[in-house]
Amino acid sequence: MEDVIIIGGGPCGLSAAIECERLGLSAVIVEKYNIVQSIYLYPTHMQFFSTAELLEIGNVPFSTPNDKPFRYEALAYYRKVAEHFGLRVHNYEEAREIKRSDDDTFEVHTVNRRGQSIVHKGRNVVVATGYFDHPNYLGIPGEDKDKVTHYFREAHPYTRTRVAIIGGSNSAVDAAMELVRVGAHIDMVYRGAGLSEHIKPWVRPLFESMVQKGRITLHLGARVNEILDDSVRLLHADGSTSELDNDFVLALTGFRPDRKLLASVGVEMSDDLDKPVYNVQTMESSVPGVYVGGVIASGRNANEVFIESGRWHGRYIAEHIVSRQRGQAEGN
Repeated sequence: MEDVIIIGGGPCGLSAAIECERLGLSAVIVEKYNIVQSIYLYPTHMQFFSTAELLEIGNVPFSTPNDKPFRYEALAYYRKVAEHFGLRVHNYEEAREIKRSDDDTFEVHTVNRRGQSIVHKGRNVVVATGYFDHPNYLGIPGEDKDKVTHYFREAHPYTRTRVAIIGGSNSAVDAAMELVRVGAHIDMVYRGAGLSEHIKPWVRPLFESMVQKGRITLHLGARVNEILDDSVRLLHADGSTSELDNDFVLALTGFRPDRKLLASVGVEMSDDLDKPVYNVQTMESSVPGVYVGGVIASGRNANEVFIESGRWHGRYIAEHIVSRQRGQAEGN
């Protein structure tokens, strides 16, 4: 019987385990893939918007010679933090269901990579599953073709090909800038009248320069409504349509948290944003003993919570669990 079962081995899940252990609580992490899987899925050469200090957990310094760390540095940092604290992580073990027992403890039912079923028992559960393995699908014909991906890793495979990028956020702009370097023909399609206001300020002028030079063709007020073998069809804001010759599609349309685990144990959701109901001071959900940590606490807007803010959730959770245990002991 664990004090705390943490589902998700991202930065927020790791931070929660560290804070629990510091306060004398036994904690085990169940992770569907490997630790910080979301960061692993970032583009290979991605540089963070945040400084290293804002990504630190467990009071372990994040040293880097760069103004802002790169993906490979973050992977190394979080691996070292997990090793430093000796965190117990069950890698490649997917949580499928949370069940509440009659004695108000919990069972987390998982399946490992060999297909074996495992049951973890604990007094509390923290759901910190992130969102990066659940893309926002377009729901259009052809989206299941091999030429389509929701993840951009690096530019080399797209050398001198025709690539349509769907989206207007940082991920779309970063991908376009990398594709320019390998000679790709780039069509960037975005339904808004202009790109996101949150584009990295040091990238925006470079991107706009590439647009002005014709290295990137920008299609604003448009959306891809069908993907064909050798082209994509656009629907424009004025109702007109057009077709672009195309080899690959990068559908960089964002991601969403998966609520199935929270639903399995009966956590209440707010009606407007599909957001779990929880106490902002303790991170405890509507089900006593079940907590949310990191981006899973956000609504449909996954950008509501970042590592910078989510890394503190574990401290709120651990302090609340210890406080409640203390109160129960005094009551007895």
